[in-house]
Amino acid sequence: MTITYLLSAFAALAVIWFIRAAIRGHRDAMQQRGRLLDEAHGLLIEPGISLAPDQFPVVTGQTSDGRQVRLELIADTMVTRRLPQLWLKVTLFEGDRRDCPSLGALARPTGSEYYSLVHSFPEWMKPPEIGMSLLMRGDGHATARQEADAGRHFQGLFADPKVKEAVITAKATRLIYQAAQGERAAHMFLRQARFSVETVPAATIVQAIALAAGLSTVFCEAEMPLVAKVA
Repeated sequence: MTITYLLSAFAALAVIWFIRAAIRGHRDAMQQRGRLLDEAHGLLIEPGISLAPDQFPVVTGQTSDGRQVRLELIADTMVTRRLPQLWLKVTLFEGDRRDCPSLGALARPTGSEYYSLVHSFPEWMKPPEIGMSLLMRGDGHATARQEADAGRHFQGLFADPKVKEAVITAKATRLIYQAAQGERAAHMFLRQARFSVETVPAATIVQAIALAAGLSTVFCEAEMPLVAKVA
């Protein structure tokens, strides 16, 4: 009987230890997750940070030219035949609403990109030839010239394999850019999405913001009021 009690007590203590270790590991993982965009603070003017419901950080601020920008992270575990992806989503807001259509392109579409804006656009467009699958769609308001201008820009933009999605709208420009890939061992054996980066590198953030800024100049011009000349 004594041995049975000892074994039961040992089993109970082992369960308690594993539960506490799991809780501690989860807490540490969430704290590390919240620091992933720490390097963005030194890149933006008046940066602010908050946490999304999934505990990934959201950073807002201004670029050097005074434009509002929001940085977010997306853990994509629905990719097929690939490692989980950590996407950096850059939203660059316009100072004034522009008179331009909404359109965008999505690289290597699978239909499982729940975060994609391109999937929500109603009109299909012919994408440029870039050597990989590219889905290009819009709101149906683009002229033939605007569609061609956007296609030429996408051709160069998606030459960078880290670019996943690029979208232009009247209010903002959005770019989704690869920040990291999941660890192979954690994905293969534990089916978990673990990313080896402590923080997203500043160079990655700068590159993604620069690409979004370039995208915003493709064909959208801010509406300027007419100024009467004085004789």
